[in-house]
Order: sequence, then structure tokens, then C-alpha cells
Amino acid sequence: MAKREKIPSGESEIARKFKQNPGLYIGSVVILVLVTVVFLAGDLLSPKNRGWDNTFGYYDKAPISWVPDNIFNRFQRSAVQNFQSQGYDIENQWIMAQVWRQAYEATVEHIAILQIMKRSNYHVPVKTVDRQVARLPDFQENGRFSASLYNRMSESSRLAIWRQTQEEIIKNLYASDFFDGLLMNNAEAEFIGSLSSPERNFKIISINVDDYPESEFLAYADANANLFDSIHLSRIIVIAGEREAKKILDTIQSGTITFEDAARAHSQDGFADRGGDMGIRYNFDLEKDIPSLEDRNKVINLRNGEISPVIKVGESWVIYRAEDNLIKADFQDETVMERVRFYLRNFDRGRMEDWAIEQANEFASMVNMNRVNMNRVNMNSLSFEDAARAKNLNVYDFGPFPLVYGVMDIATYYGGSPINLFSSFSNFNIPSFDQDYMKSLSKNENFWKIAFSTPLQTPSEPLVQGNNVLVLLPTEEINVEETTAKDVASMYLSYWMSMLTEQSMRSYFLGNPRMDDRFWQVYTP
Repeated sequence: MAKREKIPSGESEIARKFKQNPGLYIGSVVILVLVTVVFLAGDLLSPKNRGWDNTFGYYDKAPISWVPDNIFNRFQRSAVQNFQSQGYDIENQWIMAQVWRQAYEATVEHIAILQIMKRSNYHVPVKTVDRQVARLPDFQENGRFSASLYNRMSESSRLAIWRQTQEEIIKNLYASDFFDGLLMNNAEAEFIGSLSSPERNFKIISINVDDYPESEFLAYADANANLFDSIHLSRIIVIAGEREAKKILDTIQSGTITFEDAARAHSQDGFADRGGDMGIRYNFDLEKDIPSLEDRNKVINLRNGEISPVIKVGESWVIYRAEDNLIKADFQDETVMERVRFYLRNFDRGRMEDWAIEQANEFASMVNMNRVNMNRVNMNSLSFEDAARAKNLNVYDFGPFPLVYGVMDIATYYGGSPINLFSSFSNFNIPSFDQDYMKSLSKNENFWKIAFSTPLQTPSEPLVQGNNVLVLLPTEEINVEETTAKDVASMYLSYWMSMLTEQSMRSYFLGNPRMDDRFWQVYTP
């Protein structure tokens, strides 16, 4: 059995190597110094050679530089792998900027910790580093240290690995001391754990506000017909004052100048080049242009070719001319009906929401009516589904999840997939809703109140969220096992708080007066 080679360490080993081959040893020392410089200075490849400034900032005067195979570069490669594993396109400029920034922040933390430990005069014993290097997968064969694998690697590579291992030991010691010194509140953790129970399961239906029926659009149009009367207008806007506007009006009326030429010469809007021609305007369009009902009626009632008096609109003075007679709204004309729909969706959408809420209330009353009509027969979720079928609505199941307002997520080290302390409502799949909608719903305080205050097997009051009006049916309430609450408390105490503290520590280093952050100036010169 081959004798395992001892990893070089100690003063006697250094003397022996120097006597055997002083030239090789001096070369190795130079390489070690260079590796140290790569980490601390990180600037072997100068901006002149690289063609760009690869120093992104300084911490305590130590440069934060990107050099192939240095710590910054290793963090960058790790960040790329994390983003790729989540399906992000790293060719995307925005994503690549996040990759570089996250690698940079990790490097800042790395260097800051080493600087702190250096100032405290802490040094890792050589034998401690040697033992750790011997355990690395690079030098393992059949579960044991392999001298042949160790010797097969170049001296410079071994020195680099040794240095990296030394730094990791220093960082781990700092982190261990730091986190061991934190006072974790067990009562707080127990409270967080208690939030995991009870959990509820639900059924849900959704009524889309944009499903507002054509009959309702038509009814609105008939009741507000004058809004959709239209007239072809031209105008001249004057900002020099009322006197100037009246002088222009006098010259037009006297025939000294045409309306079109006056518009081209004096009007202060985008219609001037067209001789003031505004095109067709609906009555509701003019509500914004002419807020005064009295002045608006002066314009809308102009006959073909008639010119209005000077009308004050905001800080301007306006002269209108009718290019045709008023056209009364014809709701058989699809163009007019499209304007009705546009107006309701953009200026009176509350009416559409009211309709959807009314439909939701009608749905809920059908479910309750069924329960009453069935007398003492126990009605289950089928009553909810029967009512949905009658209203041509889809029913979706989701849950279970506990009463947790918002989402308590922990981002992974490089901004990866969140780790949830609780079942997250936003992670459930409801076909009608995308993930952004689910996230916004999970942050709706009223949603949580309704979801957990509505009695079981009873349809909830309508909930408006975005373009939808929802009705929930709580179907089941589950008290989770005590071990689940303990697991949540343990994760909160040992992992969530540690991660939050680590993120806070990184923010501390980045905001420290010792920090000279030049990242964005260098990344986007």
C-alpha cells in the first residue's frame, strides 16, 4: 500500500525544501505572494491590458477587483449558475448586471471580514489549513487523501487552493463568533411557529369586470345618449391673453383672414398645421377640453360653419368653429358603441365593478337559498358548484394555508427561489390568475380578513381585486400537528433569522464609511 504523502507544513519542512531545491522553493514563494496579491489587490490585469477598469471599489483601501480565478470571479461564476438554474437568460443585460452586482457585494463582504480578522491579528494555524485541504474532494480517492492526486496538481494551483481554504476558515470562524453572540428570542420564534395553525382549504369563483354584458353597455348608452353626440370641430388656442384672442376673432369675422390661416399663424397646439382641424369630437371628449358645462354647450350646439365666442380654458383662450352639424348618437353604429365601451372602461369603470359585485351577491344568495331550501339536509361544496354552473362560472380549489398576511420569504444567497416558512398562498395555481395576480392578492389585507372570518361552508362577501370580483367558500379548517409549529419556529430561529442577519451584515459593510463603492460607475461608464 502506497505511503500517504504528508501535506507540507512547519518550519522544518520549509528548511528541508529550501536546501533541496532553493530555486524551486523561491519560485513557489513568489507564486504564493502573487496569489495573495490576486486576492488583496486583485489587479494583476491592469485596465491598460484589459481595456477596461476592473476595480469596482475599495473596502478599507483594499481594492475590489475582478481578475480571472480570483474570489470576485468565483462569486460571479456561482451567481451565473444560480440565475441559469432558475431559468434566467444571462445574455439579458439587466440580468447580467444583477449577476455582477451580487458577485461584487459578496466579494465586499468577503474582503471586509478578512480585513477585520487581519486587524485583530488572527492567523489560522498552518496545520489547521493543511488538515482542511486534505479533506477537499480534489484530493480524495476511495474516501481517503490521495498523495498522487495532490502531487499531480501544479504547485501554483495547490497554493491557490490552500489560500482559498485559509480564507474560508477565517470567514467561518468570524461567522460562528458573530452568530453565536446573537440573542435569539425563543418566545418570538414560538409565536411565529403558532401562526402555522389553523390552516384552511377553499373553493373560489371569479367574475371578471370586463365581462360586463353588451346589454348593459346599451342600457348605459340609452341613459346617457348626449355623452356620445359628436361634432366635427376646428379650434385656435391663444395664450397671449383674451384681448389678443378677440382681435384674432374680429379679423376672422371681418374676412381679413380665414380661420385656417389664423390657426396656422396664431394657434398654440398640434392642430395648427392642419388649419385647426380637430376632427370628430364626442361630447364626453369635450368634457376634458372644456370643463364648463355652459361653455361646452356653446360649442356643441354650433351649426355648420358657425364660430364660437372666445372661451377661457385654463390659462388659454380658445376659438372654435363647427365643420358640420351636431350628429346625434346612433347606437346601431358599431363605431359609436365602441366609444361607449371605451368611455365606461376608462371613465365610469365603477359601474362595471358594481355590476360584477351584484353578480357575485346574486351567486352567493343562490348558494344560501339552496341551503335553506334543502332544510336540514347537509349541503356540501356541490351547492357552491351547482350555483357556479348555473351562472356559467368555474370553481377552483386551493389550500391549505394558514392566516399569514403577506409572505414571509427568505431569498437564497444569490437571490434564488424563496424559501417559505409557511405555505404561501401566492404559490397556489388557480388557472384564471397569473403569479403576479396571486402575489397581489396575498398582500390584500381584506382578502385575509374575509378568508378567515367567513364561517365554514358559507360563501364569503364579494372581494374586488383588480379586474375580478371573488367569492370564497371555506371548506375545511385544519389544526396542524404541534411538530409542524415547532419546525417553523426552529427554521425561523436557526435559518430565517440567520439569513436576515447575514443580509443585514452585508448591508452594513456596503454602507460602512470604509466602503468606497464605484460599482455602477465602472460597470456602466
